[in-house]
Amino acid sequence: MVKRITDKYHTNDPLLIASHKQILIFYEDFKNVWGYFNSSRRVMMIHVNSNLSEELQRFVIAHELGHRIMHPNVNVPFLRSNTLHSIERIEREANQFAVELLVEDQLLLDGLTIYEAAAVCGVPVELAYLKKIPR
Repeated sequence: MVKRITDKYHTNDPLLIASHKQILIFYEDFKNVWGYFNSSRRVMMIHVNSNLSEELQRFVIAHELGHRIMHPNVNVPFLRSNTLHSIERIEREANQFAVELLVEDQLLLDGLTIYEAAAVCGVPVELAYLKKIPR
């Protein structure tokens, strides 16, 4: 899925991909939330915590793009607040999408470990294990 998107838009930059997909990005002062995706009247929006580092904001945008692309009809904040449904799989898939988008295969082919490549690409190292090793 990530390859298809990067081939289509000729970039792995989540901000450019969001722009191509006409998704607005808003930076807001959140206390305990890194970000979320929503749409209203067919306008798609990603809300990002303005208190995060620029690198982490980029990761959050990639993660929320993952939700938009892979889970377009799932309202994660609603599920988390109002149901007993597990959202672990949905969050893991969005994290994996973000990791695959941001960590370029070439870095691993050049000899970096997944942890080194994650650090270079601004991906939280605790999520580096989600990167598929290129062959």
